[in-house]
Amino acid sequence: MSKLFSPCRLGAIEAPHRVLMAPLTRCRAGAGNVPTELMARYYAQRATAGLIISEATTVSPRGHGYPDTPGIYTEAQTEGWRQITRAVHEAGGRIVLQLWHVGRVSHPSYQPGGEAPVAPSAIRPAGKVWTGSEMTDYVTPRALETEEMPGIVAEYVRGARLAKEAGFDGVEIHNANGYLLDQFLRDGTNRRDDGYGGSLRGRCRLTLEVTSAVCSVWGPERVGIRLSPGGVFNDMKDSDPLATFGHLLRELSPIGLAYAHVTRVTAQDVAHGAKDGVGPRELRACFKGPMVTAGGFDRAQAEAALEAGWADAVAFGVPFLANPDLPRRLRDGLPLNVPDESTFYAPGPKGYVDYPAAD
Repeated sequence: MSKLFSPCRLGAIEAPHRVLMAPLTRCRAGAGNVPTELMARYYAQRATAGLIISEATTVSPRGHGYPDTPGIYTEAQTEGWRQITRAVHEAGGRIVLQLWHVGRVSHPSYQPGGEAPVAPSAIRPAGKVWTGSEMTDYVTPRALETEEMPGIVAEYVRGARLAKEAGFDGVEIHNANGYLLDQFLRDGTNRRDDGYGGSLRGRCRLTLEVTSAVCSVWGPERVGIRLSPGGVFNDMKDSDPLATFGHLLRELSPIGLAYAHVTRVTAQDVAHGAKDGVGPRELRACFKGPMVTAGGFDRAQAEAALEAGWADAVAFGVPFLANPDLPRRLRDGLPLNVPDESTFYAPGPKGYVDYPAAD
């Protein structure tokens, strides 16, 4: 039997196979950043995934940085997610919620009262942000005060509790792709001189505090964490990513998390300045629990990663977007639907719930 299609235990979650659905931002939430019935159809169509990792979901109003992304900080949002978890479970699937705060890669147009976005340090990211009406330069964020850190942790705790109320099977902490927790972790974005910066231990502190707090809600066996050690998305840099992420994974390892979700460097990353050799293969020895990976895998590459032992499961992104029955197609060698990139972040059902399953 192919190892890719053998059962896999991720903490307390029993996955029937190792083809997971990666978190995919789709910008289809309704007014108030509330998940919709259309989103429930989308996720239920993909319930044959070994595990669905939901799209990134903000834990506070100031955690937003993109239009129409869902939240998990109000009663209406919780009820919206409840219809999604119910639909996935009725279809025989498993789903965890990815907890998110974008930090500096936001804009005052998304912030309560039009305030500046928050970050570990007042360093403006290169690039532009979509405000909902135009592309404009990022602004310089406001550095969080030391006394604000417990409030940040509390936002993740609230999100974790509401995710439990909404019926999820667990949560994944989004500590990747240049968002708030990743910004604290890397020395290119964290220039603090308090206990949340400076040393490697200081830069890891917020991640570890958030992880511990979220585990107090769910138990570590239902908590995962996503890391992108070689990623440069959102203008991210670190002087020694192997040391940074190796230290963090060694600190996380004794906690007993359900998994660490560590992305590999892709050709697209390299084209944008990333360096290869900083990913799950190199960091596997630092984490003793299950390791999930992602990053442009096909079936052969996924099988090779599993056989080599540096991954226990593989999360697929764009292929799942266009192929709701992706596990069957991979298993049986069926052709894949071609994704329509023009609809990735567009509103409505086109390019969202209208991709056909294989006959």
